[in-house]
Amino acid sequence: MPHSLRIAVLASGRGSNLAALLAARDRGELAAQFVLVASDKAGAGALHLAGEAGIPTLALDPKAYPDRRAFDLALFAHLAASGAELIVLAGFMRILDGQALAPWAGRILNIHPSLLPKYRGLHTHRRALEAGDLEHGASVHFVTAELDGGPVIAQATLPIEPGEDEQRLAQRLLPLEHRLLPATVALIAQGRLGWRDGVPTFDGKPLAEPLRLGTHGLQPA
Repeated sequence: MPHSLRIAVLASGRGSNLAALLAARDRGELAAQFVLVASDKAGAGALHLAGEAGIPTLALDPKAYPDRRAFDLALFAHLAASGAELIVLAGFMRILDGQALAPWAGRILNIHPSLLPKYRGLHTHRRALEAGDLEHGASVHFVTAELDGGPVIAQATLPIEPGEDEQRLAQRLLPLEHRLLPATVALIAQGRLGWRDGVPTFDGKPLAEPLRLGTHGLQPA
């Protein structure tokens, strides 16, 4: 029987990417056990979703801590105590402290709605449109202390349609995000995607280019 990867999820919003991960698990596409869903917002939809799914939840208020580092260290202490082997940021809207992240190098992922290294940070759809880009997409990357700057391991792309606005582009991208993140996590659960000496690996070899999401899942570029 394959190993079931123990995953903790951090989310600040409605939890649509969490829902996609849970759906992939339920379809048998992701061998995972979700051990904790944590948020910096007590009213986050992701916490409600996790509770309904029987997953332990945690809400921590950043204002209850003297600074960002203190909050992050407390949060990551809870994550470690959960027994998580992998942390997935699924719409977690905070920059994380490097000291808190250090023990999790190669074991923490984020999904970001742009084709990194383009458009780190916020308002990615608007920025892609304003730049006149012909394509847009989403990226999954290993998290480092640099905002949206860790090594990119998988991407999904879509063409930008003439005349579309920011909202429409975001709506079209979201279903690709919901395929991209579970597919990436599944490869980690299978032991195919990994991290060695600060470098992402795929099937035991350094990953030179991000994997690409196609009709049949993630494939080398």
